[in-house]
Parts: sequence; C-alpha cells; structure tokens
Amino acid sequence: MSPTDLPADAAPVGVPAPEPLLRVRGLRKSFGTNRVLESIDLTVGRGQVLALIGPSGSGKTTILRCLNGLELADGGTISIGAEVTLDFGTAPVRKELTALRDRSAMVFQNYNLFPHKTVLENVIEGPIIVQGRPRAEATAEALALLDRVGLADKRDAHPFELSGGQQQRVGIVRALALRPQLLLFDEPTSSLDPELVGDVLRLIKELAVEGWTMVIVTHELEFAREVATEVAFVDGGTIVEHGDPKQLLRNPTQERTRQFLHRLLFPF
Repeated sequence: MSPTDLPADAAPVGVPAPEPLLRVRGLRKSFGTNRVLESIDLTVGRGQVLALIGPSGSGKTTILRCLNGLELADGGTISIGAEVTLDFGTAPVRKELTALRDRSAMVFQNYNLFPHKTVLENVIEGPIIVQGRPRAEATAEALALLDRVGLADKRDAHPFELSGGQQQRVGIVRALALRPQLLLFDEPTSSLDPELVGDVLRLIKELAVEGWTMVIVTHELEFAREVATEVAFVDGGTIVEHGDPKQLLRNPTQERTRQFLHRLLFPF
C-alpha cells in the first residue's frame, strides 16, 4: 500500500519541489523549567523524508511527539496539508488534536505493542476502534500488510513470541494500517540486535521509494544519507543546520555539527 497522492520519485531538475505536507513554525516546549525545544521550524514536502540527527536529550523525540499530538507544545504552529493547523499560542481543542493525530502515525523505538493482543489484533485496533472502519475491511488490509513484511504466519502470535525485528515490523504495519499522511519514526532500530537492523531499514527504504512522507529520528548516518531528502541536526532544542544529506553529513557548515558527526563516526 502506498499513498496514491504522493510521488514515488524526486522531482526532476527544472520541476518545482513537492508542495509542503508538513509545516512547523516556532515550536516551543518546556517541562517545568527545562526548555526542551527553543523554536523549531521545519518544512517537509509530500513524498519527502526528513531525518533528524543529534545527541541524546537534544529534543528530537519531543519534536516527533508534538507532531503526533502526544505532547502539547507551549507555542508555535503545526500544519499538515491545507486542512489541519494547530496554533499552540492558544489551547487546542479536542477536535483539532484528533485531526492532527488522524493524519500521522508513530513507530516507537520500543515497539509499544499491546502484550495481551495478537499481532493481528494489534494491527486492527486503531483502524476499528479509533477510525471506526469495518472489521472485515481492517482485517483484510492488515493481513495484506503482514504478508508484505513476511509476517502473515505470525498473525495469531503474541509480541513475546516475536524477535525484536519482527515486533518492529509489526509496529510499522500498525502505523501503515492507519493510512496516515505522515509517518513518524523514533529511532526505529535502536532497540534491535545489529543483525536485525537491516530488515527494518530495508522496509523503511521501500516506503521512502513508494513516496511516503516521513520524519525519522535516527543515528544510522549511512541510512539517512541513502533515504532522506533532507537532514536536520538538532542540539539544545534548536535546529543547528539542515540541508542535503550528502552535503551535510560529509561537509557540515557548523562546528557543532562537525563535532557530533566526528564523535559518532569515531567514538573511541
């Protein structure tokens, strides 16, 4: 399944860039006296992939949680398409938050599957309970998605019976089953054994080729270089610099970015 209104390939030279799907302006968030996000500005075009990199505690996950409405920002605006704009200068109403959440889906680093439900039940929970879709329709789509990622035979298994890589693929299927406009990934491989990382990254790369719009928090630099259309380096709750992955990851303009990349590439 792929979003039918999104281009599968980047626009050729001379063709205008895709229209923005996600716009973030002046996003701010504090927890008590701790300012986590200073003033975040982001734009992601339809079918594009933004990779967020940066040290632990820099605010990357908080950005994702605000985009999905799991955290309420203290200020700024988030727009998805032309239909949804939340201005956090005033308290958003439930209807606005629901509209934001309906258009995005999160894949968590620790899977966050319901342990007491089977794989199939985990996948159809959102479409049936949240979106009110018919059970037969949600089940048929879930089975097709599970078959796509090689997990059709695990439909009746529980999460504890799966490997970490299998659980994360179920998490991705669960997000896709919601038919979101925007996919959000929070360090999708950080909890996996090294030998399981490749399967998950290959699946995400396939989604990028199909034209899904994604924001991915990742420490996998080579993956970001291959898949992302833009990379943003986040530190101290601000975006220090952003740009083309091949340029930024090879020759960043900011000293703080150079320090981070050097430490990640040469940890010892």
